[in-house]
Amino acid sequence: MTRRAPAAIAAFALWGCLIATGAASAEFASDRVRIGVLTDESGPYADSAGPGAILAAKMAAEDFGGAVKGHKIEIVDADTQNKPDVAAAIARRWYDAEGVNAIVDLPVTPVAFAVQEIARQKNRTVMITASAASEFTTKACSPISSHWADDTHALAAGTAKALSAEGGKNWFFITVDIAFGKALQEAATQVIEAAGGKVIGSVRHPVGASDFSSLILQAQASGADIIGLASVGGDLVNILKTANEFGVGHDGNQTLAGFLVYIDDVNALGLDVAKGLYVTTGFYWDQNDEARAFARRFFEQRHAMPSKDQAEVYVAVKHYLQAMDAAGTDDAVAVNKAMRAAPVDYFGKKATIREDGRVLYDLTLYRVKGPADMKAPWDYYAPLRTIPADEAFLPINKDVVQVLSWAQQFLGRRLAGYPAISPARARAAAAARAISASMPSFP
Repeated sequence: MTRRAPAAIAAFALWGCLIATGAASAEFASDRVRIGVLTDESGPYADSAGPGAILAAKMAAEDFGGAVKGHKIEIVDADTQNKPDVAAAIARRWYDAEGVNAIVDLPVTPVAFAVQEIARQKNRTVMITASAASEFTTKACSPISSHWADDTHALAAGTAKALSAEGGKNWFFITVDIAFGKALQEAATQVIEAAGGKVIGSVRHPVGASDFSSLILQAQASGADIIGLASVGGDLVNILKTANEFGVGHDGNQTLAGFLVYIDDVNALGLDVAKGLYVTTGFYWDQNDEARAFARRFFEQRHAMPSKDQAEVYVAVKHYLQAMDAAGTDDAVAVNKAMRAAPVDYFGKKATIREDGRVLYDLTLYRVKGPADMKAPWDYYAPLRTIPADEAFLPINKDVVQVLSWAQQFLGRRLAGYPAISPARARAAAAARAISASMPSFP
């Protein structure tokens, strides 16, 4: 086997993800459109996802009009307990017995991978807005799956690159012991080493750890310039609080670097603790007029500003409903093809969905303000620079591009254009045109 064989095998697998379809069913299989928010309702990610994600989905359904071609939209929800087996069982029941058309949110990488696989088996839509591992599109893509979250490569491209440019050469990582943490540390390490730095050590912790003191002391003793925190949610908040208690990060000797930082985390910490943190994100409530309008409505009900996950749930659900409405069918393949072909209105920012399901948009690198710089409640971030989508996200595999070229020649079809080779796909193509025509123009 040649050295290119593994890449070729992966490419053919992804080819299947891009063009594999079954016979698409016509029109609607039910008198309802049901969207399930599968989330952490009571655990360490409940603030950034949880009830706020459920609210965001309901807002999207209401803003769309509450029905798709006369089929009432229903939002249902369930708690994953952050356990893959629990999430998979709920997804299977929803898809098989309860008529759920699509599942959205999915904090915790193993949970999202488990549900993505169930969705693939059942040929139903899944929209991943919380879990950040880039492997959802690089290794596990599916024609009915889309990845909306800022992924591990994008987060590293923002925070690690900025700190490396400021002279941080030696890094020590405190990493959550799940696939997300490993992927984020690996992505950041690549950026660090490319900038001439190195990772001199790391420690891992389980989700929901109760004590981070020993990990902070190990990081402090390492003498690293920067302590990278490849963790998220309540764990990240507790790490930062513990570091503050030990005087780590604000003593001028070491810098704390969070990667997946939610605005809820900053709010929980307070600016005295969080000031100076870098935040890489595709959404901030105060980024433009469209985001502020959504955030004000969200705040009226939640009394908190939306996290980027919650904002992405809103955008994903609304885009899904637009595609279904224009396609005139609830067939997952047809709707997802329309989703990929049409532009996404990401609160006034241009966004698209690539063939492999990766949602592409520009991100922004922010720094958390100090208390004296805050001008209003939740005024936490100061923008530093824009990270273009082509810098933030991994390109599609080149072998896949070659396979697609071969497939186009072999089949004599324009796969990327989703031609009308069946009535359902004809509706998908028409849906893309209809959605495009209804979208605002972007510069």
